[in-house]
Amino acid sequence: MPKLAPPLTDTQPRNAKPKEKPYKLPDGGGLYLLVNADGAKYWRMDYRFNAKRQTLSFGKYPEVTLAGARAKRAEARKDLGEGRDPGLLRKAQREVKRSQIEANMRIASGLPALDSFEAIAWEWFETKIASLSESHSSRTKAYLINDLIPYLGPLNIADIKAPALLECLRRIGARKNKQGKNITETANRVREQMGQLWRYAIATGRAERDIAADLRGALEAHVAKNFSHITDPKILGQLMRDIEAYQGTPVVKVAMRVLPLVFTRPSEFRMAKWEDIDFDAKEWRYHVAKTDVDHIVPLSSQVIEQLKALRPLTGDGEYVFSVRGGQRSMSENTINQALKGIGYTSDIIQPHGFRHTAATMLAEMGWDENMIDRQLSHKVQGVKGVYQKAKYLEERRNMMQAWADYVDGLKAGATIIPIRAA
Repeated sequence: MPKLAPPLTDTQPRNAKPKEKPYKLPDGGGLYLLVNADGAKYWRMDYRFNAKRQTLSFGKYPEVTLAGARAKRAEARKDLGEGRDPGLLRKAQREVKRSQIEANMRIASGLPALDSFEAIAWEWFETKIASLSESHSSRTKAYLINDLIPYLGPLNIADIKAPALLECLRRIGARKNKQGKNITETANRVREQMGQLWRYAIATGRAERDIAADLRGALEAHVAKNFSHITDPKILGQLMRDIEAYQGTPVVKVAMRVLPLVFTRPSEFRMAKWEDIDFDAKEWRYHVAKTDVDHIVPLSSQVIEQLKALRPLTGDGEYVFSVRGGQRSMSENTINQALKGIGYTSDIIQPHGFRHTAATMLAEMGWDENMIDRQLSHKVQGVKGVYQKAKYLEERRNMMQAWADYVDGLKAGATIIPIRAA
């Protein structure tokens, strides 16, 4: 049995002299004083955890006395006895202290703490939202600035409870729109966005659960209302004739001619890019952010003709329907304002309403509703939806050309026989 070294006395550390090489003065239980060749003295403790040799540093002698070193050893041995690695615990404690110092410095300089709602909200915004459409990002920024950060900003996001977020959402829902009704749709939309923010915080290690998910059903439900649209062929024909008489810019006039023939979402329509238009295949291919799928819009000969006429005006830029030579897409309100300018207010037709117009009239004419839904790029759940961008493509191509011919006939004022699916 090896001989155990006796514990150190108070005088031994004080009288220890440097030698040519560093040496140790053991005190037992893994603790020892390391005496370096330059005379510096350090307390160390060797231990094993999960069969691996580890070393703790307890500080420099005489700043840390023998009694102080033994107290640190006792604390470490207690951790080992309870199955904890004292080295990892000390490292975690140092990190917490460092984070607290950094947080205090940020607050003192007027910046939000790194784990605060405000800091994470802006980090999420820059990472996930800023690159999206201008209208979407500006709305989200307004919600953060006006409705969320003033109430939740300084709080650690991990400490925020669902009722605090609900209070913010209810303030939003209590506001009135121009018709004097509560904006419940906005409140529900913000709740969904807060779910995205909290999931981002979870992914980056600063929250453990999505509290926005707990608020499903807590807000007043929004009852969806269809956008104003036209289903009377005579009125649609008159609208198309009025568009022909429109005296605005050529870009807006082409946009007003084309939107009823492709009936995409207005936000997707105004962001159309020349690089996504294939004139040979007569197709417009792009990614639909709303449903997260790739989409194909077969282009009728009428649409191709309009786009070719527009290309000399904006073709050198990125966007088809644009301002500043194609460098910036037209505003989200441009077509709506143009329609009002020719006498069609929002209670008659809205840009989004052309989707309802085409879907309703095509269904009444006998076209397959699955095919219509696919052309509208409605979301298909599950894996099946990922692979359906080209489903019914030939049939949709025929339908889109037939629809353009039908609308042309309405515009000409002829007696129209409803088109029927082949």
